[in-house]
Amino acid sequence: MKQFNLARWLLAALCAQGVAGCGSSGSDSGSSEAVVFANKAALGESLFFDENLSLNRTQSCATCHNPEHGFIDNRLASDGDVVAVSVGDDGVSLGDRNAPTAAYAAFAPSFGLAEHARFNSQQSDYSGYVGGQFVDGREDNLQGQAGGPPLNPIEMGLTSKAQAVERLQENPLYVSAFKQLFGEALWDDPLQAYSALTESIAAFEQTSEFSPFDSKYDRSLRGEYFYDPLSKAAEGKGLFFSQQFTNCATCHQLKPNSHRQELFTSHEYHNIGVPVNRAVRAINGKANDFVDQGLLDNPQVTDASARGKFKVPTLRNIAVTAPYMHNGVFKRLSTVIQFYDHYLINSEFTINPETGDAWAEPEVPENISLTELEDGKKLTPEKVEAMVCFLYTLTDARYEHLIPTDGPDCGE
Repeated sequence: MKQFNLARWLLAALCAQGVAGCGSSGSDSGSSEAVVFANKAALGESLFFDENLSLNRTQSCATCHNPEHGFIDNRLASDGDVVAVSVGDDGVSLGDRNAPTAAYAAFAPSFGLAEHARFNSQQSDYSGYVGGQFVDGREDNLQGQAGGPPLNPIEMGLTSKAQAVERLQENPLYVSAFKQLFGEALWDDPLQAYSALTESIAAFEQTSEFSPFDSKYDRSLRGEYFYDPLSKAAEGKGLFFSQQFTNCATCHQLKPNSHRQELFTSHEYHNIGVPVNRAVRAINGKANDFVDQGLLDNPQVTDASARGKFKVPTLRNIAVTAPYMHNGVFKRLSTVIQFYDHYLINSEFTINPETGDAWAEPEVPENISLTELEDGKKLTPEKVEAMVCFLYTLTDARYEHLIPTDGPDCGE
């Protein structure tokens, strides 16, 4: 986060605590407010970091989507690894799904049925559900997504939209800024004020702070970086975009080759046979017979064939957004690639390297996208390393220092 943006947020936080000089009358106050919240995105930035929007005032949007760590929850579990699921504002409640990165989420289309071409794939064009926010697409857009966590009892825990609005009104800068940006009558209607809150956060999430397109891959498209043709990353890039050797691009390429806003997700929905995260289930209180229905949990979906499907995630910043899968069941990127490979004939990767056991059974054994998963040629350990090295180059510049040092030696 840029330093001047942090200063804005800190000033807002101080004013929320009643620091002298904040919200006073006169021209100086008006000038201060204009600088702090010049537009909806600036207001949304402050709201994104505001812990007062949780019941016990301990958690903000940024807690589970930290801008300094790829917009994920980078808090550590007792084993020293990043948490698979987030603990709520009450310090006790645990979810069942991994908090996905908020980076590049602004580019997801609204949820619905659609068709699109597939590139570098031997598979036919896709037809089915796409887009939306959350891993089951239950919210159409960023504004809808922003409205969920503050009111979720196991996340930020506020009891109502009215309570959220009361928290906003504790901050005199918010009171003034919301009036300036949304109209004098805003505070007369808590529902309208809550909508303005979510609209502001959505506006912040649409800024380049979340979507800079400045990874090594992006820079290579602009002639600012060059893949050494003999490097592992270059080999991995060739494998990724090949329609002969891997199936990666089938679900992780949306635009023609070398498009400057490739998102590395098709926004499609698939069941890839991810196993239950037993470690999470052991501590989050879910019943033994609980099954995550995935896409079928979306109120807009009633077709049983959607059971167990989840939205294809972006691969941007994938090197620094572990753990992986919708439930955080895998800790390492190489494990994910080996998991995909185990669907292929004569795969070398029959054992989960993180457990030392055979791959666990899928949580939802029906509806698995075998047509896509069984396409391609099995990888060698060296090619797995090459794939990892290429995926490292999808890391935004600001996060390159976070790339794991215990992964393959990519020679760069």
